[in-house]
Amino acid sequence: MERILVVGVTGAGKSTLAQALSGRLGLPHHEMDALYFNGPDWSVNDELTEDVSRLTAKPGWIIDSIGYPEVRDLLWNRADTVIWLDYPRRVIMPRVLRRSFRRTVTREALFGGNRETWKDWLSREHPAWWAWSQHGTRHREIERRVNDPRFAPLHTLRFAHPDDTAAWLTSL
Repeated sequence: MERILVVGVTGAGKSTLAQALSGRLGLPHHEMDALYFNGPDWSVNDELTEDVSRLTAKPGWIIDSIGYPEVRDLLWNRADTVIWLDYPRRVIMPRVLRRSFRRTVTREALFGGNRETWKDWLSREHPAWWAWSQHGTRHREIERRVNDPRFAPLHTLRFAHPDDTAAWLTSL
């Protein structure tokens, strides 16, 4: 367990788990959204593939994402472990709503200095809308990848509830 992908739908707790794993295992954690969004107005990193390629060429890392389409196969080919936070909507939605509300109220700076706003809540791109609408799609995509023979060598840990994840993390 040296090149780890923490995957799941928006709001599952991927970044939180990746940070905790980083502390326990002494591996660097890279937040995929911070790599992807690198400037104001949610501008996208034109060098994402090169950046991810450079980071994943190193012997140890943790990345908190299934990966954006342009780097998805690269990540999955270079990982040795996938930790899947396969939580139901009833777990995800309160988490993502609390997080987005907190970020909106506190004006927390996010990737590239961007912030969530009240107006953003009306957008289909808002994390709450995204988590709800993409839950099934993301679940099927991860399941397909986990069962894909190309990725059979990956050690996969699948957790259906945060308590299971917490127990596993404690056992490390």
